[in-house]
Amino acid sequence: MPSTAWAGRATGFRLPSERLLVRLLGIGFALAILWAGAASYYLVFHDEMLARFVSRQSAMQFAYEERLGALQRALDRSALDRQAARGSLESRLAALAERQSLIEARQGQISGLVGAVAPVETVQPLSSAAAESAPRHLKPFPTPDLRKSADDRAEAAEHGSAVRLTRLEQALDRVATAQSHAVAEVARRAGSSAGRFRDLIARTGLSPARFESQAAGTGGPLVPLNGDAFDRGLADARRQIEEETHLRRVAAALPFRQPIPGDLAFTSAFGARLDPFTRGYALHTGVDMRAESGAPVRATAAGRVTAADYAGGYGNMVEVDHGRGLVTRYAHLSGYAVSVGQRVEAGTVVGFAGSTGRSTGSHLHYETRIDGEPVDPQRFLQAGAQLVFAD
Repeated sequence: MPSTAWAGRATGFRLPSERLLVRLLGIGFALAILWAGAASYYLVFHDEMLARFVSRQSAMQFAYEERLGALQRALDRSALDRQAARGSLESRLAALAERQSLIEARQGQISGLVGAVAPVETVQPLSSAAAESAPRHLKPFPTPDLRKSADDRAEAAEHGSAVRLTRLEQALDRVATAQSHAVAEVARRAGSSAGRFRDLIARTGLSPARFESQAAGTGGPLVPLNGDAFDRGLADARRQIEEETHLRRVAAALPFRQPIPGDLAFTSAFGARLDPFTRGYALHTGVDMRAESGAPVRATAAGRVTAADYAGGYGNMVEVDHGRGLVTRYAHLSGYAVSVGQRVEAGTVVGFAGSTGRSTGSHLHYETRIDGEPVDPQRFLQAGAQLVFAD
């Protein structure tokens, strides 16, 4: 120990005291412990921190992938919707083209009906002469042109094609409605004309059934007519037109014309009268009309001449058979213009007025007979006054 102190004094270096040395060793030991603790903490928690970081990165990646997947699914749905819409537009366009073809075909049917309502016939009701001329001038319904849409449907599908197709559908709906109304109007006019003919024929005491042809029997199961308003209206219009045409032909076959043109002046009526020779009551089987000698006398309806000869009190007489038991006679003629068996049309000159036979002066004795029985010619002449004849 003394040698140590002497050595320190000899070198001039002063050794630390034991207390200081203990402190320095304590501090070093503490620092070692801290370093060891820090190193241990790092080693222990490093993997956990890294796991948390990786977990956060994975969560972010999953979120992004989910968003990308949602966007992709939205794009796929949009593409499917566009494809479905395109298919819907194509089907709507095809349906519109089919409807247009149907409307154009129906327009042809309407044109045929219009021509059948007032065909060029011998006679038509006077009150309907102006009205019946109207259907002749009905113009075809304009229909939307789908050809351009068919050619440009790809472009239209991208620029509001749905709106354009809706407008076309509405336009076709309007045309279809107008066609249904037109068919109904044709049926109404034909029915009205048929009613007037039926009334005129009834005034003569005849029935239209007398002039119906004896056709073969018909029958079959009852199958109700299906279809839209146009189809039902078309069937009704055809039925009305068929009836009107039949009644028109019946009227054309009846002696509705005047045997002498101009205003008729009757000198003796049909029925009981004072006989101009005996001055007693007797049946007058026709009507007498004032007529100058030699004035042309015309057939009041089409038929076949069954007599053209002198017939006692009738004098020179022409008889025309109009069929179905209907006959007209023209008597006291000064001469004939036809011969037996000759076919004459309404308005054909059959003879010339005179005063032959049992007559007191120049005039025309005119008769109408049904099934051999004389009937008042005024029935037919008055009904004929309601008609317009196409000469």
